[in-house]
Amino acid sequence: MRIGIEAQRIFRKKKHGMDMVALALIRNLQQLDTENEYFIFVNDTEDPSAIKETSNFKIVPLPPAPYPIWEQKNLAKAIKTYQLDLLHCTSNTAPVSCSIPLLITLHDIIYLEKINLKEGTWYQRLGNIYRRWNVPKVVKKAAMIFTVSHYEQKRIVEHFGLQNNEVQVIYNGVAGHFKIEDIQKQEAIRLKYDLPKSFILFLGNTDPKKNLRGVLKSLAILEEKGIEHPDLVMPDFGKEVLISMLEEINASHLISRIHLTGYIPNEDLPAIYSAAKVFLYPSLRESFGLPILEAMACGCPVITSDTSSMPEVAGDAAIIVDPFNPASISKAIEKSLTDSASRNMLIQRGFLRPPLFDYKKGALDTLSAYQKIYSRK
Repeated sequence: MRIGIEAQRIFRKKKHGMDMVALALIRNLQQLDTENEYFIFVNDTEDPSAIKETSNFKIVPLPPAPYPIWEQKNLAKAIKTYQLDLLHCTSNTAPVSCSIPLLITLHDIIYLEKINLKEGTWYQRLGNIYRRWNVPKVVKKAAMIFTVSHYEQKRIVEHFGLQNNEVQVIYNGVAGHFKIEDIQKQEAIRLKYDLPKSFILFLGNTDPKKNLRGVLKSLAILEEKGIEHPDLVMPDFGKEVLISMLEEINASHLISRIHLTGYIPNEDLPAIYSAAKVFLYPSLRESFGLPILEAMACGCPVITSDTSSMPEVAGDAAIIVDPFNPASISKAIEKSLTDSASRNMLIQRGFLRPPLFDYKKGALDTLSAYQKIYSRK
């Protein structure tokens, strides 16, 4: 087979969830499959060390262009240029004119739901407009749809009127470098990012679903009650947006308790998780929730939501809260800091969750799907 994989962003320096998942898939396929030919279509080339070519894996940079043009024009043209048998698009969208069997990973369909329509940056809103135009079209053409949780499978099946066997669940996994880092490494990272000795970690962005407003309100509740708590550490977040949000909720005084580190590369995250007192992940909606497992693998207690996929991923190894209720989040923070027995139980249970989510198994299942779809030609 000649298999094309859309991995537009795996070479950019600032990698995020979907980028890391696509990268892990390709790395595992390289180990598993030495027979079929793979063409990995990329855009940015800032970090060429992310993955290396092998005898049957060719990295193909396509001309840079805005995302919709790159996908609908440049990627569509590459299908014919490289005489592909299959195309796997890994990040929710695909060329609508795809002339060969198409496999698509729908990480989520949040952009088709009301929760995500009104807020966010202009870039996020434009992306949602493109996805709302593209996804219904490519779903009709797809030979196979992958998604990352049973929760999301149910949502996709219901939304598009599909059968369960048309949407295959392939869980994300946890990279092997996520583990407890020793004290020396933690201290080195603490100095690198000027972190306080004790801190609460929140990984989010300006997307409303990440629920930063709920996190800030929960800290304000702790302050009002006079409950001692560590400072909040927030990677990759703009100060102007934060100040504006604090003003909206009448909590500007919290700015002195919040540390903005800038972007933290993936290789530094294990030490950050290891050093944190607790990891906050009270999203309003997620399709998976990979940081939950990353934090658990590093021995960090997790607070996450009772909605969407998060209970499926966290199991009994996290404090589960109502993300729409800041008081619920604040109570969970207080418990994680003061109840040592509960804290230790969460840490021990947390170590048991990541092994249940394996990138190698995901790659095997993906390869099996490639073979199944190709055999129908």
